[in-house]
Amino acid sequence: MPSPTPDAVIQTVELGRPWQTVDPFLFCVHHDDDYPEGDDELGPCAPLTGRAIGQDFSARDGWSMYHGSLVPGFPQHPHRGFETISFMRRGWMDHSDSLGAAARFGRGDVQWMTAGSGIVHAEMFPLLHRDRHNETELFQIWINLPSTDKMVPPHFSMLWDHQIPKHTLLDDAGRPVQVTVVAGEAVEGHRAPAPPPHSYASRSDSDVQIWHLALSERASWTMPTARHPESVRVVYVFGDGAVRIGGTEVTAGRAAVVRCDVPVTIADDAPGGAGAEALVLQGRPIGEPVAQYGPFVMNTKAEIARAYEDYRSTWFGGWPWPVDDPNHGPELRRFARHADGRVEELAGA
Repeated sequence: MPSPTPDAVIQTVELGRPWQTVDPFLFCVHHDDDYPEGDDELGPCAPLTGRAIGQDFSARDGWSMYHGSLVPGFPQHPHRGFETISFMRRGWMDHSDSLGAAARFGRGDVQWMTAGSGIVHAEMFPLLHRDRHNETELFQIWINLPSTDKMVPPHFSMLWDHQIPKHTLLDDAGRPVQVTVVAGEAVEGHRAPAPPPHSYASRSDSDVQIWHLALSERASWTMPTARHPESVRVVYVFGDGAVRIGGTEVTAGRAAVVRCDVPVTIADDAPGGAGAEALVLQGRPIGEPVAQYGPFVMNTKAEIARAYEDYRSTWFGGWPWPVDDPNHGPELRRFARHADGRVEELAGA
């Protein structure tokens, strides 16, 4: 249960799986898998015996297959009424969807998908390296949509690594803190790339911020104040480090709801000088009822029932791929092919 703490920290909570979030966010999952070498099918070159294939969240030997049977990941499944944000830290993700769109993205890239009225997609983790381990790490964040936007057309945007602001900021002692800005603006004048057009984050008063912080040994950074008085900011500490926020220590595996109406300083507090990492999620709450069942997030139970009826009758446009778990081949490449035919192809891997 959350425990109240003084000064800049409003409360702290021990993290579960998925991580607990606050409106407008729905949840956050931190996937961190040390996959072995890949095989000819881009799956793990290792026995799968003893795993619950199709439902493997075991983290056995440091990795899971999730819902995949050959390649790890999540074969085709539907969504309606919210958005998914996939922030890759290591490894690869192959996206395929019911609109015929596809993408492969990797370290530092972000896919931001507005499910809106309904989409079916697959998210697979191809193991492209045959001569070494395929470390795969990402955050998947679900963020809600207001009732007025729950039935907008589905859409995804790619925020490529080279487009995302990364700031190396020095504290008073010259110690560096790297701030990566997936959404919003952590340093004045340097905003993240635009989210999809109907995203809640595209509203100027939503104050949606998504930052990754990497603090070097004993480094500190003073987080700026929020842009809206109703905004809520949560700091998630992960890895092996610890931070101090005001007078409160927050260790790895815990989150802190912090004040954002005043500048608040976060500092590395890890033993042994290893540094610390944190993910910051902030936004103005939507403040509407949330009805969630499986892959659908609406405002009422009746709307959830309608979502299931629509999916059964339309399959949200059908599934144009020959298999439920498509991947995009063994080549080390980053690309996106959008539903409107636009193609983004990035040089190098």
